[in-house]
Amino acid sequence: MPTVDLAHGRVEYRVTGPESVTPPVVLLHGLLVNNELWTRTADLLAAQGVRSYAPNLPLGSHTIALDEGADTTVDGVVTLLLDFLAALDLTDVTLVGNDTGGALCQILVDRDDSRIGRLVLTNCDAFDKFPPFPFGALKFGSTPGRAKLMMRAAGPRPIRHSILGYGGLVATPLDAELSARWATPATKDAGVARDVAAFLRSIDKRQLSDVSTRLNRFTKPVRLVWGDKDRFFKLAFAERLQQTFPDAELVRVEGGRTFVGLDFPEQVAEQIATFPARTS
Repeated sequence: MPTVDLAHGRVEYRVTGPESVTPPVVLLHGLLVNNELWTRTADLLAAQGVRSYAPNLPLGSHTIALDEGADTTVDGVVTLLLDFLAALDLTDVTLVGNDTGGALCQILVDRDDSRIGRLVLTNCDAFDKFPPFPFGALKFGSTPGRAKLMMRAAGPRPIRHSILGYGGLVATPLDAELSARWATPATKDAGVARDVAAFLRSIDKRQLSDVSTRLNRFTKPVRLVWGDKDRFFKLAFAERLQQTFPDAELVRVEGGRTFVGLDFPEQVAEQIATFPARTS
């Protein structure tokens, strides 16, 4: 997997698809998963001639910790993303976010949307639901020791795949090897645990709530591709976001839950691939 050296450390990313005149796609995952969340979607985009980039963000399932002293707060990760776009010289980007990655997208376009051409949000945090119930419990992991303990406790497959683990976020059976790759890094690497603990400490619902008051300034096209059976990031979030952005459309994915791109990659890839064509 290629890497890029940024101000606060080295970031792995997956690049898929041919060089193309089609705008590049950047795919952002959420807490305690990695860029493999998007693998099937990215492969389908590549088959349609769309090039995508999926960074491994320092959110607890990354395998290369950032430098000691790196800013891995919410704001720091947004800065990391802006640096990532600049380092790869990506412009007119179709920015796509899921789960916590969707919150990062909203904060990013509020801060600096100069490299963003359009925004796709799948099931994600919104308004003062950052995070929604019951994920506030993840704040337990706000020290490196607790982060390691939390992920070690979540390690056994029955727990990982339960409704209190990753199982409640999917509509189809989850691959056990994939979920193990998500749950393991923070238990084995003190730097990874340090990174995610700092991020968890910094989460404040007031930040996203404040950003939401300015989303009407983002006048570029927005597409909300939303699983309608999500227990946590409910369809009501998407309906309210649609009313907030000046140019937004909502596409419902029937039966989809939080990890809609993992469960329904064909539908999600189609909505991403056709979006630039209709708005360019």
